[in-house]
Amino acid sequence: MELRHLRYVVALADELHFGRAAARLGISQPPLSQQLAMLERQLGVRLFDRDRRGVRLTSAGTLFVVEARMALRAAERARDVALQAERGEVGELRIGLFASAPLTRGVAGAISDFRAAYPGARLMLTEAPSHRQVRALAEGGLDLGFLRSPAKPLLPPGLEAIEAVREPLCVVVPARHALARHAGPVPVELLAGEPMVFFDRSFSASMYDQIHALCTAAGFTPNIVQEANANTMILGLVAAGLGVSILPAAQCAMRPDRVRVRPIAAKAAVTASWLAYRLDDSSLLARRFVELVRSRGISTELLPGKQGRPRRATS
Repeated sequence: MELRHLRYVVALADELHFGRAAARLGISQPPLSQQLAMLERQLGVRLFDRDRRGVRLTSAGTLFVVEARMALRAAERARDVALQAERGEVGELRIGLFASAPLTRGVAGAISDFRAAYPGARLMLTEAPSHRQVRALAEGGLDLGFLRSPAKPLLPPGLEAIEAVREPLCVVVPARHALARHAGPVPVELLAGEPMVFFDRSFSASMYDQIHALCTAAGFTPNIVQEANANTMILGLVAAGLGVSILPAAQCAMRPDRVRVRPIAAKAAVTASWLAYRLDDSSLLARRFVELVRSRGISTELLPGKQGRPRRATS
């Protein structure tokens, strides 16, 4: 039994006339009669009663037609899905995200725009530190990954990355701290000797190393008194008065009332989000996502409390 046989049955069930059914199918009447008779012999069931008064469905034929229609619709859906997949419109896309990536307007906007453009695509979003994402990309466990790095990340052969978001770093202090009243951007030198709360290096190596580099350039070693693996924990510990911290702007958006955020007076106090992908990826869906991020350009995350849309970087 083939799909064409199901089409023959449905056409005759609709028309109840061999001539009209044959015309609808674009074939002559004798082949239609022969094919339906052969199908009935294969099934061992009579689907139609034929006599001088016309053609009528049998009880078995009535039930068969219901299933035939469902099978034809399923076949049509399968064909459409295959065509959409060929065009890169459907399928599964596995994307890695460092913990605060969706808080940036650039990353959130890219995901939202892609979902709107390709509603048939299933996005599998996985939270993982950048170094784990790189390994998963290289091993085929992820299709794409948003990585945190102040400069273009060093990647294994076969992987590439494009910059998606630039994000200023901010000083985060308790509301009663002297720096909470500081006018203008805070020089890094003013943090010398301050107890600091920060990420464990095993959780966010790029941020850990960048903060150490900022402090070293200012002439001191950061006095890290408490480490944590989540920005909400860091903000909570700062609010509790355990120390100050330096965090990317987007991570400060949901800060508690007992915390104040100030910009940093240092050109190097900027981090970035990069979209990493495989150069030889055969997934058209992954390539579509990369093209979308590239077309959006580099967005610059706003400092907490600033209004308006995120700016687009010119280089």
